Amino acid sequence: MQIDEELTFKKLEIFLAFMRSGNLSRAAAELDTSTVSVHRAIHSLESALRCPLFKREGRKLTPLESAHVLEDRAQKLVADMLDTVRLTREAAGFSAERFKLGALYSLTVRTVPQLIMGLKLRRSELNIDLILGSNVDLLYKLKNLELDAILVSLNDSVADPDCESLPLFRDDIFLAVPTDSPFARQAEVDLADLSEATFITLTQGFATHQDAQRVFQQAGFAPKVAMQVNDIFTLLSMVSSGVGYALLPGRIAAVYENRVRLIPLQARYRLQQQIGVVFLKSRERDPNLLALIAECRMYAKRHDG
Repeated sequence: MQIDEELTFKKLEIFLAFMRSGNLSRAAAELDTSTVSVHRAIHSLESALRCPLFKREGRKLTPLESAHVLEDRAQKLVADMLDTVRLTREAAGFSAERFKLGALYSLTVRTVPQLIMGLKLRRSELNIDLILGSNVDLLYKLKNLELDAILVSLNDSVADPDCESLPLFRDDIFLAVPTDSPFARQAEVDLADLSEATFITLTQGFATHQDAQRVFQQAGFAPKVAMQVNDIFTLLSMVSSGVGYALLPGRIAAVYENRVRLIPLQARYRLQQQIGVVFLKSRERDPNLLALIAECRMYAKRHDG
């Protein structure tokens, strides 16, 4: 026996509402529909099943044994289907109770905490996983559905036809020096004066590494690199210890502020990073992602203000 196409989960939901309430009007009110729609769904269900479910006494519908059997089995069917829909959507990353957010290390100083707090206010039930990395690593994980959204520098490394982006703010690149450096007292610095100095950089794949290389090219020299590190906080620690200088974004100014100074570069060397959120176009209707995007728009507006 094939399942009749008129036998739908929606009609089973209406049937169960009627069985709970025992009244067409109360079932209609529960489902926010009309009594006619409830009556029509029940009649259609009987036709699809090819057997009666109720004894009709005027306008009163008295459940038969067949209705009680269907009620018992339909409750399990509907519950299983709802669970199936939830698990399927979670597997696709939609409306999951866990949100996986990727970000640059430097954005954990201020931006990430503010966005997470705002997101939790919008969706208090949401558990948020924070994964830190470089532009390149985070985009790879986003494309492979390991992350729901990423907060990165909006440069060529994250330009992808499958993704959408929303700018948050711009950030200048500065020269980071220890507080006892002779450059620490300057209002601005000519980077060409540091052609013989030792530098520390982030590894390739980080936006700040790419931006620093562009600034060094503008200054006309290749830096003497003492070491490369995988996160910006280790880099700052090395600068504060006098291991070398670095080119870093202004958003990390509060870290080691008593031991590291950020000195503006002369205008000809100045470069800005555009920070923003990136997500897959195929995910743009996901409620969790929509909540993050709304929070990002508010953050961008506050930052512009």
